[in-house]
Amino acid sequence: MEKELNRLIRQMLRDIEVELTDEFDKNFEREAFFSEAWERRRSPIRQDGHLLVDTGRLRQSISCKMDADSITFSSTLPYAAIHNEGGEITVTAKMKRFFWAKYYEASGSFGRRKDGSLRKDKRTVRLGTEAEFWRLMALMKVGSKVKIPRRRFLGASPEVEEAAKEIIKENLTEYFKNLKNKLEQ
Repeated sequence: MEKELNRLIRQMLRDIEVELTDEFDKNFEREAFFSEAWERRRSPIRQDGHLLVDTGRLRQSISCKMDADSITFSSTLPYAAIHNEGGEITVTAKMKRFFWAKYYEASGSFGRRKDGSLRKDKRTVRLGTEAEFWRLMALMKVGSKVKIPRRRFLGASPEVEEAAKEIIKENLTEYFKNLKNKLEQ
C-alpha cells in the first residue's frame, strides 16, 4: 500500500511539473505573471521586442527539482532573481566601461552620406536613439542606482495553487476509481 501511495505522489508531482513548466514558459509570451502584467520598458532600445527575451537564455533556464514529496522551480542564471523580484543595481566602473563600449558600437554603425553627414533613414535614427541611451548610461556616476522593475516569471500565486489542486484532484479521483474497479472484480 505504501509503495502504491509513493507512486501516486510521484505521478502527481510529475503532472504538476509538466503543467507548471508550461505555465511559467507562457508567462514570457503573456509578458505577465499570469494576470499580473509586467511593467513596460522605458528604454529606447528594443521597445517593440518581448520583455525579458533577448537571447532566450532566461526563459530556457527555468528548471525543476523534484524529491520524494516536493517540487521546486528555479533558474541558475545570476540575473534571474533581479528580474523576478525587482530591485536596484549600483553602477560600477566596469559597468561604465561596458556602457561606453556599447555607445561606440552603436555610434560607429551610423549610415553616412558621402559628405560625412548622417543619413535620415530609420536605421540611423534608431541607432542614434540607441547610442544616446548608452551615452546617458555611461555618464552615470559610479555608485548611482538603476531601478529594475519586478517582472515575475516564477513563484507561488493563486493560479499556481489552483493548477496544483486541480492536478491532485484529478489524480486522486483516477486512483480511487481504479481502486474501486479492482475491489469490484
